[in-house]
Amino acid sequence: MNEQPTPQPSVFIQFGTWLRESTGLKLFVLGFLLLILLIPLSQIESLMHERQSRSEQAIREVSNKWSRSQTLAGPVMAVPYETKLEIKNNLGEIEIITKIKEAYFMPEKLEVSGSVAPDILHRGIFDVVVYSSSLQFSGNFLPLELQKLKIDPEAVLWKDAYLIVGLDDLRGIQENPVFNFGKDRITAEPGETAILKNKNAIIAPLSLSENLNSSTAFSFRLKMKGSEQLHFLPTGKTSTVQLAGDWQSPSFDGEFLPESREIGKDGFRATWKVLHFNLPYPQQWTSGTSVDLDNSSFGVNLLMGVNQYQKSIRTAKYGILIVFLTFLALFLIELLYSYRIHIFQYVLIAAALTVYYTLIISISEHIGFNTSYIIASLATILLICLYATTFLSRKLAGVLAGLLTLFYGFIFALTQQEDYALLIGSIGLFIVVAALMYISRQINWNASTGTSPDQPTPHLT
Repeated sequence: MNEQPTPQPSVFIQFGTWLRESTGLKLFVLGFLLLILLIPLSQIESLMHERQSRSEQAIREVSNKWSRSQTLAGPVMAVPYETKLEIKNNLGEIEIITKIKEAYFMPEKLEVSGSVAPDILHRGIFDVVVYSSSLQFSGNFLPLELQKLKIDPEAVLWKDAYLIVGLDDLRGIQENPVFNFGKDRITAEPGETAILKNKNAIIAPLSLSENLNSSTAFSFRLKMKGSEQLHFLPTGKTSTVQLAGDWQSPSFDGEFLPESREIGKDGFRATWKVLHFNLPYPQQWTSGTSVDLDNSSFGVNLLMGVNQYQKSIRTAKYGILIVFLTFLALFLIELLYSYRIHIFQYVLIAAALTVYYTLIISISEHIGFNTSYIIASLATILLICLYATTFLSRKLAGVLAGLLTLFYGFIFALTQQEDYALLIGSIGLFIVVAALMYISRQINWNASTGTSPDQPTPHLT
């Protein structure tokens, strides 16, 4: 009998088998899908930036109605004096013009002590930190050294001298300030000044009868309110600031850090001390001289405990890494256990991993970042685990859930770190690469992924 030749599969059947079982093609499709996922992930990150901008806008709106951040400068003594200029008129004759200029003198010693009482206002779902403060200023002025500024004492307009205390927002004043200068008690008025960029100031007229021939003490109390920041400009030859407040997460910023600080459950206490050697401006000068007082401020910033937007954005930056590691875990399951996972199932899992970040940002606006991260992570892991049981064994679905828990826990640890984020991330990725090398060491990458018809697909129970 003549043996019948074994029929060969058609080209179309062979091509279809290759499409289903080619490892290289599957890797190419998954890589292309990862590139496509960059689009929604970038849109989600843009959404987070938009929500952060809305939060900052709400803070500005509340601050504009309450009172903006405050920077206090002074006191500085302003002493007007006359100068005479000789000019030629159109006829060639010499004319003498009298011009009023001002000399500015800083105190020998400046001491500030007080407290800050923070509060949280709400604008919709957004929180804004504001405060009320009570500050006591004291110090002294030495006799004015007019000769150093080449000013004739006879040209000084003593009755027009005044003290200047600058601040950012006059609406924050809660009580009319009264100045004690020597034996005089002076009621201050709002005004403007040219020596500060913000130009807002409290003006206390001195009406001096003669040149100061001895050290003169001053003091005044300032009750004011502001938002988020309270800064000071060290105008004394020696400036000391002592500040306390019932806020557990203060940030001490500016050009000078406190000499001492205490931060506990009851709040904070901090002390600054600045000498005139530390400052880029003199203790006395005249108008027309370029002196920048504004670049030497220091103080406290009343931060919210957690900025959920910054942490959400940092988490979203790792979004493509989480999707990549999840795809890689599923692909290795296909190779090691001869399962066949359809590309559409990959797409649905990727969709769940992408929607995860919208859950974080939306929930964190109401209950904070840490709690929202846990809720969104558990919900996403549970969803993917339950869906994976439809095409994997329960044990492998549990393994996938464990891997996702490990991934999200690793990303959470990175978001909580500032100084060690790069180190922890690098070590973690190195361990992942090493684990992949170990797991894939026995895989025959030249073989097809699919299961041969005469071999049953193994299932783990």
